[in-house]
Amino acid sequence: MRVALFVPCYIDQLYPHVAVATLELLESLGCTVAFPLDQTCCGQPMANAGFEHVSAKAMSVFIDNFDLYDYIVAPSGSCVLHVHEHIKAPDSSRPFSDRVFEFCQFLMDVLEVKELPGSFNQKVGLHESCHGLRGLRLGVSSELRKTPYSKPAHLLSMKKGVELVPLTRWDECCGFGGTFAVSEEAVSVKMGKDRIQDHLDHEVEVLTSTDMSCLMHLDGLIKKERIPLKVMHIAEVLNG
Repeated sequence: MRVALFVPCYIDQLYPHVAVATLELLESLGCTVAFPLDQTCCGQPMANAGFEHVSAKAMSVFIDNFDLYDYIVAPSGSCVLHVHEHIKAPDSSRPFSDRVFEFCQFLMDVLEVKELPGSFNQKVGLHESCHGLRGLRLGVSSELRKTPYSKPAHLLSMKKGVELVPLTRWDECCGFGGTFAVSEEAVSVKMGKDRIQDHLDHEVEVLTSTDMSCLMHLDGLIKKERIPLKVMHIAEVLNG
């Protein structure tokens, strides 16, 4: 299966190992992966800040790079949701919402993965990101009052050695929210610390998520407070 890897700009610049882990696992599961070299930011930061018109060129570049691919996969739920809601493919093409997938969504819904290679012997806490959970519906959030289900959690349960630790407020926002973390710094920090404390209270060793942006926020707080808690993107855990 031929897949195009969409690597969000902040992952490319700050967390390239997350992109490598995504690539390696996709290839180990039988995918032939292409990486369009001219890809840039998809335009999400500008659109989220209320300046979608400024991101028009970025969205045009995205179309130029990815329109010919049947499957496009990214290790970032927030970027995938932006593409679904803001980037429109040419009339002759399938909508991007039909072919752009968050990494875990692709493993579950397209590849229909039943087992994963290797092992990861750690106690893992899963942070369910707002964009992934409430935007892409990677799971069922608590306010819906339905039987809980999570695609990322299901994948983690397949990984040999992983002890997935139940959290008290498993679907609560971490407080990042892009520019929210800048405009409402104090609130953002308090929300992030609350999420970290939930993991600490349950003796989690590795905090993971489908969104590296959430993890960037949480990891900043963890490092500032010198908290003994490791942060890893879920692609790294599943590829471990």
